[in-house]
Amino acid sequence: MTDARPKKHSLTLRGHRTSVSLEDAFWEEFQALARRRGQSINDLAAEIDAGRGVSAGLASAIRVHILRELKRRLSDG
Repeated sequence: MTDARPKKHSLTLRGHRTSVSLEDAFWEEFQALARRRGQSINDLAAEIDAGRGVSAGLASAIRVHILRELKRRLSDG
């Protein structure tokens, strides 16, 4: 089983280094989603960041994005 504690992961958003703390399961699915879309993780993070608004942190926005994507894929069959 993967570690349930968040770990820091480095990203570059629009030329600036940042980090997000994500659990292994979310980080692995985030990487897999980027691969399926043919994107880098930095590009996917920038896309999520652009749509997150000011009330949500980037790590939370990534988790919600992943959850919505998985739910969409399950409903599409």
